[in-house]
Amino acid sequence: MPIRVTLDAMLARRGMTARELAAGVGLSETQLSLFRSGKVRGIRFRTLAKLCAVLECAPGELLGYEHDESDLAETDGD
Repeated sequence: MPIRVTLDAMLARRGMTARELAAGVGLSETQLSLFRSGKVRGIRFRTLAKLCAVLECAPGELLGYEHDESDLAETDGD
């Protein structure tokens, strides 16, 4: 998938642990771990906003994108 989660880099810059972030946002450590690993299919804007508020960053600092031609292919259900 061309969308990658760059949350670990932000945690390192902030000197914060995943456990501290999970507590600050109100997520379980398991939920946060799934997001960090990119194993989730989506994230609620509200959750993303909470992550940004705690980390004092913008959504684009937590997510990256690598162009993939298949992103432009038509698919069912999108």
